[in-house]
This record gives sequence, structure tokens and C-alpha cells, in this order.
Amino acid sequence: MITRWIWGYPVRKKAVDVLNYGLLYSLRILGTKITFSGLEKIPQGRPLIIVANHQTTLDIPAVIVGFRKNHPKFISKIELGKWIPSISYNLRHGGSVLIDRKNPRQAVKDILELGKHIEANNYAACIFPEGTRAKDGKLKSFMPAGIASLYKTAPSALIVPFAIDGNYELMKHGYFPMTVGVHLKLTVFDPIEPKGMDMTELTLKIENMIRKELGQEIRTASV
Repeated sequence: MITRWIWGYPVRKKAVDVLNYGLLYSLRILGTKITFSGLEKIPQGRPLIIVANHQTTLDIPAVIVGFRKNHPKFISKIELGKWIPSISYNLRHGGSVLIDRKNPRQAVKDILELGKHIEANNYAACIFPEGTRAKDGKLKSFMPAGIASLYKTAPSALIVPFAIDGNYELMKHGYFPMTVGVHLKLTVFDPIEPKGMDMTELTLKIENMIRKELGQEIRTASV
């Protein structure tokens, strides 16, 4: 909070990066092995739409650390804006969008504004298109509406699929007790140029890319 008031965004962002690096890598105390794959694939100089699966609140530090050069913002449910030390504050004050699922019209407006913001600044926006985290570790169906809304106002954005594997196992009992000896695998896929693509088909393609990475059953399109 102090860095935001006195020194502005650049210093606040650096503080957020350092804090989330600490949050992520402090898991090594539990014997957690953390492996990023494909970081070299992350483009610079273009807005990005990061499409990731959602397992726990610890997904957010993983995205911030992996995509820190791209200034990632988040589309998150409004409930995460409270009670989670450091993460909630950053979601409220770091340029992210907190969605009230009871007010879908306002949610769409907020997502469109976020799209404009990343387009103007070549930032990244991360969306978890399952809509909520998978409480049993099984991937839910990805919904295309949020991705399409972001892309509508960020037409030069590339879409970057990002698979998170291990956070569910780490926190399947909650914050206490956390599981010891988990391998947290974080995988960046090749960026996708979405221009001219059907967003529903593309969303299913990304979902199945992540399903394959997680070793889960591939989903076919609904008839």
C-alpha cells in the first residue's frame, strides 16, 4: 500500500512481483518442486490473453511470476477481493477486474474495459474460463464468453494457454494441512493468433490442450 501511494505503479509492481515470487517459492519448505516450462514462448510487445485452468488461489502467484514481464491482470470473482493476504489487495488495486456473477451485464462491461487497458499498454489479462476452481481437481468445461469479450476490445492480443498442474494436490485439504512433496508443473503453450478463428472452437481446443497436459479425458464439442 505504501509503495502505491508514494512511488506509483512501477515500484508497486516490483513489490508485487517480489511478494508473489516469495509466496510461490516458499512452498519449497513443504518439499514442493516447482517447474516452469515454455517461458521462452511468452511474447513481448503484444497484449496477451492468458487462458488458464483454475485449481486454487495459489494459481495467481504462479501466473504473476511466470508472466511478470507482461504485467498480468486478472478476471476474478469478487469474493477473492477479500480475506486473502496480499492476493486480495493486489486484485483490488492492481488493475484486475473483480466479477460479481450476480450482475453479468456489469461483468461484461468490466471485461471490455480490461481489454481496452491491455490493448493500450501491451499488458496481459489472465482469465480462468472454467468460471470457478475445480474442487475435485477435474477440469470443468471452458466457457468462451469472457475470452471473446476480452478479444473484442484487445484485437491485437495473442492468446497464450497456460496449464497449472499440482496446486489441487497441494491444497486438496485447504491451507492446513498442505500436502508435502508435490510437483507443481506450470506449462506455457505456443501463443495463438486468434484473428479469424471461431472463439467457441478455439476455447474448446485450448481446453483440450490443457486436459491433455493434465492427463484428463478430452472433451468433444456439443452437438
